[in-house]
Amino acid sequence: MTISVLTKRGDFLAANKGLRVARPGFVLLTRPNEGLGKRFGITVTKKIGNAVVRNRMKRRFREILRAQLPEQGLADHDHVLIGRAGGVERDFATMNRELAEALARAAAGKGDRPRPFRGGRK
Repeated sequence: MTISVLTKRGDFLAANKGLRVARPGFVLLTRPNEGLGKRFGITVTKKIGNAVVRNRMKRRFREILRAQLPEQGLADHDHVLIGRAGGVERDFATMNRELAEALARAAAGKGDRPRPFRGGRK
């Protein structure tokens, strides 16, 4: 089974309504996708740093996702990694282990509490 990449904004917004597992370097969002296979997306905002820092973080995320999603990813789910401040300085092996733990929690259906509503668009 191939793993595809999320490109549409709507897919990212839909994943935000799914299960959320937070770790120090990232937040993992998972949501069923009606049989479209394992898909992943990466988001790193400008709050994290300049383009060099954001791209480095995305490359690291891509690498750990490619290594772990085939075996540990949830079947027919979208997986979205959101970068957090300090994630780019974290050790690669530590992030790899944290992603494995986050995927295991998501597979067990144990997400973190939903974030409180902070206003937003109207």
